[in-house]
Amino acid sequence: MKKNKDNSETEEFDDDELLTTPVEEDSQEEEAVSVEELKTENEKLKADNEKLHEDFLRAYADAENTKRRCAQEIEKNSKYAISAFAKDLLSVADNLHRALEAVDGGDAVQIKQFKEGVKLTESELMKVFKKFGIVKIESIGKVFDPAFHRVVQEIDDKEKPSGTVIAELQTGYMINDRLLREAMVIVSK
Repeated sequence: MKKNKDNSETEEFDDDELLTTPVEEDSQEEEAVSVEELKTENEKLKADNEKLHEDFLRAYADAENTKRRCAQEIEKNSKYAISAFAKDLLSVADNLHRALEAVDGGDAVQIKQFKEGVKLTESELMKVFKKFGIVKIESIGKVFDPAFHRVVQEIDDKEKPSGTVIAELQTGYMINDRLLREAMVIVSK
């Protein structure tokens, strides 16, 4: 024991004794356990990270494959989108061919049959158009509209107001709500 300046006694310890005290041994064991726990936790996190990385790569590859398949499907659809329309028009082409064959060496009866055949073919064509949302633009008697008509000629007509369509040289068509082809018209001045 040692006396301090104020005559109180303090116990003196050897440095080696301090290192081997039970409190410090517990602390070292805790540190050793903590390091082992940290190593285990670190290995677990590495394994989780590796799994997430593999999952990401799989998901990325799947997304790329889906993107490629969609692009192929879009290309195929745009390439063959009018197949149904074209197939329905084949019967119209067949009927026109039959009508042309019927008029060869034609007499009055054959020409009359030809006209009837062409009318029936036009009727069938209009049904096909209607099925696919294609409709005629009614122009005659209407006011000229540059969104639907192209003026080919202007004629003086005292009976009709200026800008009225008086004749149609080529029919215009709409597909659903879009202009497919404008009508070529003659308009009054």
